[in-house]
Amino acid sequence: MTDNKPAQKWTVLGQDPDILMAALANILSWLVSTFAPSLLPYLLPTSPEEERFDGNNRCIGTDQTKCISIGRPGGMEQLRFVTLREGICTIGYNVRHVSPPPYTPPNISLPCDCVIIRNKAFSVNYADCTIRWGLYESAKKFVGWPIVPGFDVAGTVESVPDDSDASDRHKLAVGDRVFGCTLFGAYSDRILIPNIQLRKIPDCIDTFAKAAAFPAVSLTALYALHLAGYFPLCSGGGSRYTFRNKSILIHSAAGGVGSFLVQMSKIMGLFVVGVVGSSSKVDDALSLGCDIVIDKSKEDLWLSAEKASPNGYSTIMDANGVSTLNDSYNHLSPSGRLVVFGFHSNLPMGSAMLSPLEWLRMARKVAVMPKFDAMDLTVSNKAVLGFNLSFFADEVELLSEMFDQILLWIEENKLKCPRVCEMPMENVAEAHTFIQSGKSSGKIVLTTTSA
Repeated sequence: MTDNKPAQKWTVLGQDPDILMAALANILSWLVSTFAPSLLPYLLPTSPEEERFDGNNRCIGTDQTKCISIGRPGGMEQLRFVTLREGICTIGYNVRHVSPPPYTPPNISLPCDCVIIRNKAFSVNYADCTIRWGLYESAKKFVGWPIVPGFDVAGTVESVPDDSDASDRHKLAVGDRVFGCTLFGAYSDRILIPNIQLRKIPDCIDTFAKAAAFPAVSLTALYALHLAGYFPLCSGGGSRYTFRNKSILIHSAAGGVGSFLVQMSKIMGLFVVGVVGSSSKVDDALSLGCDIVIDKSKEDLWLSAEKASPNGYSTIMDANGVSTLNDSYNHLSPSGRLVVFGFHSNLPMGSAMLSPLEWLRMARKVAVMPKFDAMDLTVSNKAVLGFNLSFFADEVELLSEMFDQILLWIEENKLKCPRVCEMPMENVAEAHTFIQSGKSSGKIVLTTTSA
């Protein structure tokens, strides 16, 4: 009889060996950066897909793919701006049947359901920092090292297959302005990507940078609301399910995912209480549609939350992690749902490098993470749900339907672009530093050299 049990992952002293290796690599980067910065170049692995340079340090080819490659876990020094050999572009892990990520072979023959886009802009997410640290599970599991991070793309179609399916409703033509998601590989100016993961940019979005601010965070927001029971919509346009309590609390309401959670929640007829971390973000949250904004830098978060909705919340959207999860759960109303899609407070904010002290702090936070008892969930009539869209490679149809809904809302002017902080691709380290600081609002978008 065949044993279908999943293989048990081996550990070292009870710990995931990948995490231990990431810790050692980050600590080595910190030590070298702090005490022997001249040795940092020795910590930068290269790959055979990278172009070699002549004696004048000039690239031999001309119109070749430029990307940001990360060769191993570490600090900002790992964000290498590289030129790939002629005919090579980046690729996501869900197109592994074409080529293993992160790079294609030279001059690859396109499958009938894929295109190559000339990428003009890509967004930066906090997940990209955790990828660089070696702590992002799907990146470790499906790509490894080297990796080209990033999910959001916006650009023009450069190449299409000769044998494309004429009946494919997602069929694209050379020159089409498109935006969408790739499962890693977006930090690049040329990407191979399935048609179904792209949509034509509507006329109401006037720049590639704005287009790149939409896909990953809006899909995350809509799937979170799906888990909460508010999507799909009924034929009348409102939520299919009518909960007596219509209050939703959204942490980081002025951030990337939060800005779309606020707007979509208003579309679904909810009473939105948004939480922000500084006074500078209050106006942004209000402009997005929050009915009440709690500035936790000036007021007690949970006292204000109780005042805003004395009977608790039907849904709380929480990507903070250890700092708020337990209190979020306690402030759910009966039948309430806590939707978790990140753990930002478990990770360092404002630290370019993960020193030994940072790793000890993270270990302490993991040790005190709340654990939810199944019996308590039952008798309190509450639910805790979590997800990460980077694992959804097999759910392309589900995400495609959600992308269609998002596109419709954009065209109907029901979803607006959050504030965009635009930088050139070469400033990737500055972008990572900014998003790690916790001071960014809206989306950080980098434009490529082909823009």
